[in-house]
Amino acid sequence: MKTRKLMILGVLVACVAVGVLFLPVREWFMHLEGYVKGLGRIGPIAVALVYVLSTILFIPGSALTIGSGTLFGLKTGFLVVLVGANLGALCAFLLARTFLREKVARWADGNPKFRSLDRAIGRQGFKMVFLSRLSPAFPFTLLNYLVGLTAIRTGAYVLANLLGMLPGIFLYVYIGAAARDALAGHANMSAGFYQQLLKYVGLLATVAVVVIVTRIARKAIREAEETQNGDTATERPRLDPDDKPTSFEKMMIADDAYDRWLIENCHPPNWVNPTPGGKYNLVVLGAGTAGLVSAAGAAGLGAKVALIERNLMGGDCLNVGCVPSKGVIRAARAAYDARNGKEFGIQLACELNIASFSAAMERMRRLRAGISSHDSAERFRKLGVDVYIGHGRFVGLSAVEVDGKRLEFDRAVIATGARAAELPIPGLAEARYYTNETIFTLTELPRRIAVIGAGPLGCELAQAFGRFGSEVYLIEALHGIMPNEDPDAAEIVRQSMIDRDGVKLMCCGKELRVSNGGSGTKRLTVDSHANHYDFVVDEILVAAGRKPNLEGLGLEEAGAQYTAQGVVVDGRLRTTNPKIYAAGDVCSRYKFTHAADAMARIVIANALFFARRKVTDLVIPWCTYTDPEVAHVGYYEKEARAAGFDVATITESLDHVDRAILDSENDGFARVHYDNKTGRILGGTVVARHAGEMISELTLAMVAKQKMDVLSSTIHAYPTQAEVLRKVGDAYMRTKLTPTVKKLFEKWLAWRR
Repeated sequence: MKTRKLMILGVLVACVAVGVLFLPVREWFMHLEGYVKGLGRIGPIAVALVYVLSTILFIPGSALTIGSGTLFGLKTGFLVVLVGANLGALCAFLLARTFLREKVARWADGNPKFRSLDRAIGRQGFKMVFLSRLSPAFPFTLLNYLVGLTAIRTGAYVLANLLGMLPGIFLYVYIGAAARDALAGHANMSAGFYQQLLKYVGLLATVAVVVIVTRIARKAIREAEETQNGDTATERPRLDPDDKPTSFEKMMIADDAYDRWLIENCHPPNWVNPTPGGKYNLVVLGAGTAGLVSAAGAAGLGAKVALIERNLMGGDCLNVGCVPSKGVIRAARAAYDARNGKEFGIQLACELNIASFSAAMERMRRLRAGISSHDSAERFRKLGVDVYIGHGRFVGLSAVEVDGKRLEFDRAVIATGARAAELPIPGLAEARYYTNETIFTLTELPRRIAVIGAGPLGCELAQAFGRFGSEVYLIEALHGIMPNEDPDAAEIVRQSMIDRDGVKLMCCGKELRVSNGGSGTKRLTVDSHANHYDFVVDEILVAAGRKPNLEGLGLEEAGAQYTAQGVVVDGRLRTTNPKIYAAGDVCSRYKFTHAADAMARIVIANALFFARRKVTDLVIPWCTYTDPEVAHVGYYEKEARAAGFDVATITESLDHVDRAILDSENDGFARVHYDNKTGRILGGTVVARHAGEMISELTLAMVAKQKMDVLSSTIHAYPTQAEVLRKVGDAYMRTKLTPTVKKLFEKWLAWRR
């Protein structure tokens, strides 16, 4: 599509060039100018009336605007277009208001979303019309009628039109006036070289101003749309100074050798903070993934960097998230495979020892401690980063205080992450319960465990505990599991967890309560699908909800706004203080380690090197590590349709993939959504035992803006489960073989026989 547009533009430019060089354009212009001058005062009025008529009839006025400058010069042409464009816009507005507004208002009364939008336009109408008019490329003729259907006041519309049109009209008339001099062939050379130079510099400056203002206008309109749609939270939460993240002492086992090793790396007890020596290029608050990548990347490029961490370096990912959970999940998968080897002709001569859970947790702690050296304070000091262990807070627009020391900075990054949220469940606070921050301190397998929340973490750990041998109760307020994923994908995992792993699911859970069950147990009651459940468990894992770490950062002093969802940032990850950026879970709805890593790279480029990279340009995949895994990237089908794409979807089951059949892992599929007009890949979901390894192929294709045919033309090693994506590509290519094309091929091949 882009190539086609460039070709059309090139043809138009070539036609104009040929016309100017070989056609008597100058003579035609002289005749037209003479005719208009012959009309006297009626000439400008006639052109203005033509402008009014073209606006009413949806005819774009750009050519008329340039033509007015060519015929009348800058001053008269500007007045002609200003009068004609405003009168035409008002006429179109009043036509829509008179004949259709009442019908739209009655329809809006029955549509709450549109009624809310209509009222918002009525309140903010002047701003919206004014900003829209500042863009000379905006479809004015369509806007006139559409705005006439809304609740905007007529006076506000007229004034916004008048003011908003001025820059665009001036630019286009100016272009026409310059063309007038060129066509007439009698440029005013007596004005001198410098006056001519000033004229064209003014033209370039006008273009630059219009481009800049257009960017600002588009951004303001986009932000207004996000606020109207509810995507932007505007209420600032009340922060409790006593509400702090879980301390690292509760995340680790104090007398465990491996956990002590990790603490030595990530929160050294005898660490001595450096003495600040002048202004820092970058100060980073938080040493999770986003903070570590920001600090290491900036220091590697020669910046003077300070990194502040009050808890454990490595953040959630290393200590209480990705690393420990995947270690436990892998051990649980081994336990499952050991129990279910009969299909492959392998069967244990004895029952699986439940003590294997303790060994699995010890293995996890050992491996986690080994990985921790990569995120250690000592390693980052060797990278040239000033590492401060302590609580950092902003004490001004460009200063942070930690351990009684003031750090001045040119730029700063807030990367303090998020933590498990407290749920308002009656009796939960009084019961002893685990979150992801504390569950990995377990050394003995709970005989019975309740998992609250059937999102990614809840499903992963519920399945893992079930495979180790726990009796697992999975409670979810919404229907099914993983409510944000493709329903077909979630259903496959649900069946696997219930049928193979023995997890008891209670979805659509209502009236959940927790009380003392006696003898150190917890009693839970919940209503699910018209059934009342009352059961006792030994432990509770809360795996629902995340809360950004905002307390105690001095965000008010820093001039950085925040909401309940986190620090407010723009597309380039700048906060409301242009010196301060944010990255990771503290500001993003994509709460993944790899997303935090990618955002940190954007921060480095934008904060230190005047780049203009946008987080909205990222293509972010994710994976839920159940068995089978569910991986996704890009749009879901519903989202793509809402974005205006003509969506088509192809799904291929693993039942048709040889390797999946041989592995007995054929419960899954690959589903790819694409634009039916262009073939461009919009998104996809893969359900397979190693879906997380397979989704990168789709991600790469989307980053490279490839079309569906690339999946078919990519050669995959055989046999692999990733072949399912080639099958998706082959299915797409078959859609191109229409009956007409097939008949043509048949005739061609018959002729060749």
